[in-house]
Amino acid sequence: MEIRKASKEDIKGVSRVYVDSWRNTYRGLVPNDYLDTLSYEEAEKKWIDFLSNENEPFIYIAINDAGKVIGFASGKSIDEENFDGELYSLYLLQESRGLGIGRQLVSAIAKHFKEKVIYSMMVWVMKQNKPGLGFYERMGGKEYIHRTSMFGGAIVEDVAYGWKDISELCIE
Repeated sequence: MEIRKASKEDIKGVSRVYVDSWRNTYRGLVPNDYLDTLSYEEAEKKWIDFLSNENEPFIYIAINDAGKVIGFASGKSIDEENFDGELYSLYLLQESRGLGIGRQLVSAIAKHFKEKVIYSMMVWVMKQNKPGLGFYERMGGKEYIHRTSMFGGAIVEDVAYGWKDISELCIE
């Protein structure tokens, strides 16, 4: 397996992981109608737009031995009172979870931030996504604020986890 910074040519693979992960992870947490309307084409537009943002966004991908994108994480700089960087997303295909790939992707994001002189980071997680919450807690994230989001007409609660010093996330 390889982890590397994504290019625009990788967006199709990123979009496939994004849509498939949403459909697996959030079924029962957001309306099924919303999940069923997700498309790879719309996701491609979303991630191309993301990379065009002024907040220095970036994506790292995990590629299996067959050359297939099996996961990705994205980040961007933010101007937030407590944190300078945001782990914007972390998605893995169902069969790639529990293998340490998520930890390696978070580490890649943290290393990228450190190179940009960004030493703190936060991430938003759906409160009902118990495996996600547990993952970030095991990674040393500290819960600090809440918000609500809307998906397919349903309101969901989100929790932000943060790291004041991302050095602990940088693994070799």
